[in-house]
Amino acid sequence: MKDNIVKSVIAVFVVMVCILVVVTVSTVSNIQRSIASSDWVNHTHDVIMAADAIQSSIHAGNAALHTFLLTGDPRDQTACREAYAKMLEDLEVAKALTRSDSAQSQMVQQLEPLLTRCVELTTTAIVTRTNSGLESLRKVLDADAGGKTIRDIQRSIDKLKEEQKKLLQERDRASFLQAQKTRWTVLTGVGLNFLLLAFVAWLIRDDITARRLAATALQTANEQLEQKVKERTAELAIANQSLRAENLERRWTIQSMEHQLRYGQLIINCISDLIFVLTKAQNIIRINPAVEHMTGLEGKDIISMPFSKLVRFTQETTPADPLKYEPIAQAMKDGRDLQDLPAFIVNKEGKTIPVKFNLFPMRDHDNVVASVVTLKQVQPPGQGRA
Repeated sequence: MKDNIVKSVIAVFVVMVCILVVVTVSTVSNIQRSIASSDWVNHTHDVIMAADAIQSSIHAGNAALHTFLLTGDPRDQTACREAYAKMLEDLEVAKALTRSDSAQSQMVQQLEPLLTRCVELTTTAIVTRTNSGLESLRKVLDADAGGKTIRDIQRSIDKLKEEQKKLLQERDRASFLQAQKTRWTVLTGVGLNFLLLAFVAWLIRDDITARRLAATALQTANEQLEQKVKERTAELAIANQSLRAENLERRWTIQSMEHQLRYGQLIINCISDLIFVLTKAQNIIRINPAVEHMTGLEGKDIISMPFSKLVRFTQETTPADPLKYEPIAQAMKDGRDLQDLPAFIVNKEGKTIPVKFNLFPMRDHDNVVASVVTLKQVQPPGQGRA
């Protein structure tokens, strides 16, 4: 019951977290879209402002030009040049703002030759007014057909502004829809979370009631358990005393075995005969100090050396076909002893020392697992013990 309640509460909270994540992701996404839309709105306003600036510069330059043509005042000429210079700067700004939109960029590029022609006509009019007088100037002005260039520029700018205003309307509508979507997403998520919280509260209330009933039953069971624990404690105390006695006996047994192993090792080390312990594969796994003394080799070198390289049988022992003669392997296979076989051992300098070879298999139940080899040095003829 408790596990089911916990799993249900955890599942509800997981669902709530998922809802919050979805609401958060959706809200953040809509906010990012709103920010992007706001940036685009600002960008559109910047384009409109750049177009207005170009239009204002043209009007200012055109007004200064007409004043200069009437008065010939150099200050009006300077004002005209400054206005057209600002117009070209505003044109570059408009080109930079519309570079990412091919349609808008094309409209600005169509505006550029008109502005260039306007600047050229203005420059020609100023030069003609300065050098040739009013008669020649009238011909220059008549070539423009009553300000056709200015009207074309005005139409192009008005068209660009209309396109930007349409974009503003579309982006305002998109911003409104995004705001609506965000509002409904947040309200839906909050409503679902409140419903889930109410469900969790009901589950917890039901669980508390069940826990109270379980606590009453548990108290009764604890009273019965205490009595059983007392009885069991007495039994465990008796069993503990018995285990202590058994552990003490086991420790004495282990100590006795360790003493036997140590004494056995001491006895083997005191024997003057050479003693080897071989595996079934005839690998040396143990020796006594007499082996090191006779061969002049260290124990680690002997253990890593094949037994057949260290000890060899004499020709008296080896039959006609020495390749098929394996007395050690055959004896271990048959589980029988080998005694007093003539052999010799090779020492560190390569000299051979005659010995008597003895092998005694070591058994684990009925299986031969290793063997003990003893080598006894043979005294040369004519020499005896002192």
